[in-house]
This record gives sequence, C-alpha cells and structure tokens, in this order.
Amino acid sequence: MQSAIAALDLCALADAVAKGEVTSVKATTVALERLDLIGRKLNAVVRLDDERVLNAAEAADKLRASGAALPVLHGVPLAHKDLFYRAGDLSGGGSKIRADFRADVTATVIARLDAAGALDLGRLQLAEFAMSPTGYNESLGHARNPWNPGHVPGGSSSGSGVAVAARLVTGSLGTDTGGSLRHPGAMCGLIGLKPTWGLVPTDGVMPLSASLDCTGPLARTARDAARLLSVIADRDYETTLDTGVTGMRIAIPGGYYRELMHSDVATALDEAVKVLRLLGATVVETSPPDMALINALMQIVMSVEAATIHRRWLIERSQDYADQVRSRIEPGLFYPATRYVEALSLRAQITQQWIASCIGSADLALLPAISIPVPTIAATTEGNPADVAAVIGQLTHCTRGINYLGLPGASVPCGFDAAGLPIAFQLVGRPYAEADILRAAHAYQGVTDWHHRVPASAELN
Repeated sequence: MQSAIAALDLCALADAVAKGEVTSVKATTVALERLDLIGRKLNAVVRLDDERVLNAAEAADKLRASGAALPVLHGVPLAHKDLFYRAGDLSGGGSKIRADFRADVTATVIARLDAAGALDLGRLQLAEFAMSPTGYNESLGHARNPWNPGHVPGGSSSGSGVAVAARLVTGSLGTDTGGSLRHPGAMCGLIGLKPTWGLVPTDGVMPLSASLDCTGPLARTARDAARLLSVIADRDYETTLDTGVTGMRIAIPGGYYRELMHSDVATALDEAVKVLRLLGATVVETSPPDMALINALMQIVMSVEAATIHRRWLIERSQDYADQVRSRIEPGLFYPATRYVEALSLRAQITQQWIASCIGSADLALLPAISIPVPTIAATTEGNPADVAAVIGQLTHCTRGINYLGLPGASVPCGFDAAGLPIAFQLVGRPYAEADILRAAHAYQGVTDWHHRVPASAELN
C-alpha cells in the first residue's frame, strides 16, 4: 500500500484523496515515514511537523466525508525548501547563522497552498543561503542525488529535488536565482519551473537577490507543475495543457549554448527535438547575443544584492559561512553603485535583444538545462579550487543568464547519461509564457517515459 501511494504523482494523489480512494491521513503517514527514512538517508530533510500535519490530515478527511466542496490540493501532503516562512516556525536557510530564526510572517505562497487544501509536512534541505548550483552545504551536509548518492542533486533547492524524485512527496516549492529550480529538476529528473520574475510572490521567503529571485514548483510532471503554479500564481495553467504543440515554433539557439555540451547531453537533446517535430512543432535555428555581457551583469546584480543582505553577518559571523559561500558573496561589497544601477537599467533593453536573437519569431527556445553530465560531490568540493570553480561554472552556463533577463524557464527530463544520471532540456519563453512552456513539456511527456523512471533509492518494489 505504501509503495502504491508513493508511486502516485501529485494530480493523481489529489484525485484519489478527493474520491476517497486514499485518505489524507494515510497519504500523510506514508510521506512522513518515507521522509524520515529515505529522506534522511539522502540528507533531504531539515524538519518534519508530524503532529500538526497529522491533525490537519484528520481534519481534511472529516471535511471530505461531510460532502463539502474541496479545493484542488485537498489533503495532499507537500514539503518545501527551508526558505519559506511559516509564522512561529524555524527557518534556517541552510545555515548556521539562521539556525534559531523564527518567522513572524507566513509566505504568501505557503498561505495559498494552505487555502488550496495542501498539507505542509515541514522543510527540506538546501544549499547554504541558497548559494550553490550543486546543493553544497558544508555545515549541514550535502544532499544526495537519489539516482546515485555520490553525485550532486543540484541546488540550491536540493532537498526539494531529492524528495520529489525519490517519491517522498509529490511536489515541492523551491526558489531560483541563477537556476536553483532548474538545476535539481535537471539533475534529479523532474520539471523544475522558474516563473517570469514577479509572477509569483516572494514575500515571506528568505531572499538572496530580490531582482532575480523567483519562487516555483518542482514536480514529476508538467501537469503537476501546472497545478502548483496555478495555486501559487493565482491563475489557471491547466486548461491549455492538452492543446498540443502543432503549429508551435521552437527555436534552437546555437553558439554559446552548444559550447560546453557533452556528447550524451547533445544526443538526448537532439532526440527530444525530433520528438517535438513529430508532435507537430516547427524547429528553427537561432544565434544568441553576447552572453558574456549578460552573465557579467547578472553577477553584479546578484553579488551586490546578496552582499547587502549579508553585510552585517559577514562582519560579525564571518567564520560561520562556508568558504565557498562567503567567497561568492563578498565581491558584492566592492562593486561601485554606478555599476549596479547600470546593470539594472540595461536589463529591459538586453532582454529584448536576447528574445529577438534566441527566440526570434518562434514561441519558445530550447536550450540545455545542464550542459555536462551530473558531477560527483567530490568533483564540486575537493581538489584544486580552480577546477572546482570550473565545474560549478559549467553547471550554471545555460541557466544564470535567464534570471537576469527575468524570463520563464523549465527543465524537462529527456534521458540519462552513460552513468545513469538524468539529462534535461530547458524551455525558455517570453515574459509570462508559462502556459506555452508547460504545454510543450506536457506534450513531450505524453509520448516519452523519462519522468516515469524511478531511482532505486525510492524503494518502490
């Protein structure tokens, strides 16, 4: 019974609870047990609120039995990255410095999930202060990729990616400042959706860089992601999912986006493009603009805004940062204010240039999510610092610029590399093109089964 419930995706579980085929208490008990056992083995769990959530599950089952109208996520247990505040609860942000912090507000997105009937099991692991594309956390330990625990799961929303991929919960909220939803999505075999900047509220979420931060879902399917996004963005993304991609134009930018691509990744993306063509999409080739400029401006904005948040802690508690994290924040203390203002003022113009160059007359652009195979934890933490930095830089090659541009993007699983680790492509659209991104991802998943593959760590047999 536990395995059967754990195998259900988010929408299937919501339907089962609504129909009375599975009780919310049973679904919640299964999720808590799996998080406590498998989740802790993979270091995905920070805190579970067992008593409170089981009481909420009992109340959900009573409400269903009463015949009342039920919201879209009624009785569905979820867990989220430990950056999302709930008034009165601890929220450590993956750090020593905030280990005892208790929020006095509840994040709007958490309140919206509550209103939609979802149950909040607790908080999941992340990179320290959300400052790593790998999930690096020196003080609390690194989360482990469910496909191979010796490899990184992607970050900074590492615990969210692990928990959803290992079938511990059916969905999770994370944040994305330079790829932190798309990285764990790509490396764990999930849909990781970064919305258009500003679409989803970020109040009540520990910030990293306010001009770049986005809140979004990690889920197994495009439909699950659409349902979660519909709730947290307060608009409908499910209605158009089944309209297909016939007539849709998809751009394939070359140049920069092909420079670092490993042969396993290139093969998987080429096959994905063939599938989209067979589904009726038209594929066109495009060329990106100067990505070095975009990446440099993104780095200025993120560094300055992060350093502003962390300035006092850097002075008073410098020793409580991991070296890798502190070294990424401190440069922001030294950029001139004119450079920061310039980076912000150029944003709209450069975004239009990127759209014109990379998407052109098409609807969406298809890029790699991660250009290289999922690296080992050792390759991103040990040895020559320059070599470690090079690997980390490769992981963000195709994601970080999208945050500066403020555009929506999503990782979509499309295969596995020679070592059995997931590969994904990334769909990027114009502002507020989330419906098109989800429609294309859903059509692709309708004829492929990569999202149905289950890591051995999920123990569903």
